[in-house]
Amino acid sequence: MNASINGREYTFEPGETILQVARRNGIFIPTLCHFQPLDHKPGTCRVCLAEVTDKHGRTETVTTCNTPMEEGMRVNTMSPRVRRMQRLQVELVFADHDQDCAACARHGDCELQDLAEYVGLSTNRFAPRLPHERPLDNTMHGMVRDMSKCIRCLRCVEVCRKVQGVAALTVDGTGTGTHIGVGMAPSQNTSACIQCGQCTLVCPTGALAERDENDEVLDYLANPELTTVFAFAPSVRVVMGEEFGLAPGENVEGRIVAALRRLGADIVIDTDFAADVVIMEEGTELLGRIRNGGRLPMFTSCCPGWINYAEKHCPEVLPYVSSTRSPQAVSSSLVKSYLVEKTGISPRKIRNISIMPCTAKKDEAARAQLYVGSHPDTDVVITVRELARLLRRSGIDLARLEPEPFDNPYMSDSTGAAVIFGTTGGVMEAAVRTVYAVLNHRELPGVNVMPVRGMDGLREADVDLGKEHGVIKVAVVHGLANARKLAEQAVAGTSPYTFIEVMACPGGCVAGGGTCRIKKDYQPHAGERQRGLYAIDSHMPRRQSHNNPQVIKLYDEYLGEPNSHKAHELLHTHYTDRSKVQTESISATKKKLTLTDQSA
Repeated sequence: MNASINGREYTFEPGETILQVARRNGIFIPTLCHFQPLDHKPGTCRVCLAEVTDKHGRTETVTTCNTPMEEGMRVNTMSPRVRRMQRLQVELVFADHDQDCAACARHGDCELQDLAEYVGLSTNRFAPRLPHERPLDNTMHGMVRDMSKCIRCLRCVEVCRKVQGVAALTVDGTGTGTHIGVGMAPSQNTSACIQCGQCTLVCPTGALAERDENDEVLDYLANPELTTVFAFAPSVRVVMGEEFGLAPGENVEGRIVAALRRLGADIVIDTDFAADVVIMEEGTELLGRIRNGGRLPMFTSCCPGWINYAEKHCPEVLPYVSSTRSPQAVSSSLVKSYLVEKTGISPRKIRNISIMPCTAKKDEAARAQLYVGSHPDTDVVITVRELARLLRRSGIDLARLEPEPFDNPYMSDSTGAAVIFGTTGGVMEAAVRTVYAVLNHRELPGVNVMPVRGMDGLREADVDLGKEHGVIKVAVVHGLANARKLAEQAVAGTSPYTFIEVMACPGGCVAGGGTCRIKKDYQPHAGERQRGLYAIDSHMPRRQSHNNPQVIKLYDEYLGEPNSHKAHELLHTHYTDRSKVQTESISATKKKLTLTDQSA
């Protein structure tokens, strides 16, 4: 089929929109709500305008993101009328938007600001009006929802429903009061939200953002009485470079260490060490369940988004979830116990700062189960985006730094198994390497467990554990829409699996909600980051967690053995049914609304 855009003929397939045909042929049309990675084209921003003349000579102005191209159609995207209407529409969007850009999380990285430049907006004739109060929700530990910055593109609703299967976000209000809400819950913290942060990756403005805690970190660094201990997750080393123009998947581990030292960090350790410890604990726990008739399948517990989901959406699965803490929680617990004993530093004088690819890690750090008295094991969690802002605030360019090694105070050695924790399938592969070795007294042939690698939403493998236990079936799942099915199977007693790894974010931690935002795209570099982790693993001198000499020393000198009483005290936790709190808060809101209606 044939039609013309700006005087040139183009072919197209039936059902294609004008915007699709234009973009495929390199013709730029400004838009805000349209988001190709999610096939999201609601037509709410009304900026992607064009004049269209059909084969009968009728001319009208349409939104190109949801108008199909037709045979013989003549499209004009650059007429004076179109440009005036686009500029007016952007003015109106800005007028209905909080314009305190300097204080916004997306300052300098805002798609709405970019759009203003695209349409040639030099002045705004309309003062900000915001006639309806829209909520500022800062009840969450991981995120902030500021609806004065919402432009109603609905991308967040789409990713929460389509990708995560959570459906925590809704469209509330009417007219200019319309905004993204959280259903009937009084706050996002008590809603169905699991704080995975995927919505913050797709939000074009600062309406949904991570809770910034950089000033707290700077306060710790400025206090000479405190010892600051920094640790960063496996995936951070292949993500962080993108914030400073380096290639996706490039290993910048040493540069991050150097940058943290320039900030003033006292001790820099590797969360990978704790990931190796997690394998020792979780693998032993799995073997105990197999041998003693425990609840199977056992689900991994490293992902806080998954834990939040299990507690809020399917608490029946909690008995099947491993009690082993995540690498972040294990690292922080050992810093304030084992490291304190080794160094003589007062635990009250240590501040644990964790750098994570995940907004839900902030929520994890605030869990009451991970406190000792009134003191948290993890004092502050900052995301990749926050660390990038912190370095820029301090005038540090990561790309220009020479790599430096970790400090080595008993907690920095790691293995390839720990590195691959950062990608979907990595925890499973690391566990299989160690469980096989423990049972068979020899290493897994070939080391790599290829069937659990990849980006399919569900992957499974048969693992031969040897004569004692034979073949077990394991599964790897990422994205919570996929995880729900496996949880329901486990509760119903129909699961064919013995061990299941769950990561809330598509691709795992390499695509976590706290990683780099890429304008107009969603998770474009997850594959490169994954390959970067596997490359690090393949070049490590030790690739199995049980071969980490510092881990061996930890158990010999401090914990005794995996799953010992002391290990349970420091490295394990428990989970609670939070669905009741969620239901009660929604019921209270409904009751309040009913009473208000009756009064009116």
